[in-house]
Amino acid sequence: MFQNLKVLELASVLAGPSVGQFFAELGASVIKVENLTAGGDVTRSWKSRGEQTDDRSAYFCSVNWGKKSVAMDLNTLEGKSVVQKLAAASDLVIASYKPGDAEKLGVSYNQLRTTNEKLIYGQITGYGSDTDRVGYDAVIQAESGFMDLNGEAEGDPTKMPVALIDVLAAHHLKEGLLLALLKRERTGQGSFIEVSLIQAAVSSLVNQASNWLVSKQLPSRQGSSHPNIAPYGDYFLTRDGKKILLAVGSDRQFLSLLKILKLEAHPEFATNALRVVNRTKLNVLLTSAIVEVDSVTLLNHIHKHKIPGGLIQNIKEVFEGKEMQEILVNASGLTGVRSYVAHGIETSPSLLPPPHFGEHTNEIMRTLNLSV
Repeated sequence: MFQNLKVLELASVLAGPSVGQFFAELGASVIKVENLTAGGDVTRSWKSRGEQTDDRSAYFCSVNWGKKSVAMDLNTLEGKSVVQKLAAASDLVIASYKPGDAEKLGVSYNQLRTTNEKLIYGQITGYGSDTDRVGYDAVIQAESGFMDLNGEAEGDPTKMPVALIDVLAAHHLKEGLLLALLKRERTGQGSFIEVSLIQAAVSSLVNQASNWLVSKQLPSRQGSSHPNIAPYGDYFLTRDGKKILLAVGSDRQFLSLLKILKLEAHPEFATNALRVVNRTKLNVLLTSAIVEVDSVTLLNHIHKHKIPGGLIQNIKEVFEGKEMQEILVNASGLTGVRSYVAHGIETSPSLLPPPHFGEHTNEIMRTLNLSV
């Protein structure tokens, strides 16, 4: 799809690099510039307890497939010159500097487009261009309302176990860059695209935002239960000790569930609105019925009747599923997960493994007719 596209990645951590991997998966050539004096992308050192990896930590590997790594010090004239030459030959630049830092390093959009008028520059910030606050996912989760919503009703606000705001911001930036590519195809003009973590987070509150904005109902923590649907997000223990989560989205699905569990219809649960109001009583009823059925039998029945539901699985169990094999990438003994999982557009059949720090510096310098 993007075999002739050249991408220069000046981003680190998760959001920006995941955009770079996205384009690599679609065939683009992606060069990742890493800070020579700081040891490269900080996530190279983000290792879990007991993790035995080289300079490619498991975290780093999550979003850095398909790239070549160049180690440069942008505080030097030589480093600036190399990156500016790379940008002059690139279609896209992906950056994640604090406002003002890109200008100091000589790699802002306005500085780089002087030698490349068609350049498309995608930038991730924490809070936009008007503040130099450092934007980290955990803080954004706190400030955007996600932590206040996440957790048990009587429990503490809880951070999500992945940097989901980074992931969401990356998807927003991908959309912006794809639109910019379409614009350039039509007009020949480059673009500056910026996505802030805070706005990506608030935009992604969707129904929880409108629960407040439209109905003036302040959302609150309620575990995995859905504020507008029941039973939805609630899980129950089966006879063989498995936890099954139900996501009943219609009255028809609920009536089918009652038949499977051999329960009588009750006026208190006749509509979704009533089920939401009477959720506690409903869950008591379902808990007592589901614990009498083994998980395989129950899943077979609910799938047959098109009732959404499934087992709560750990990560090991997740990757035992056949659907997951289609989105895995393998190279040099490493395995990863693709960023782009839609079907219908051709992706690169193979990807370079996540690069070692500065692994391709000599190679890239030779292409620029420079010596290290």
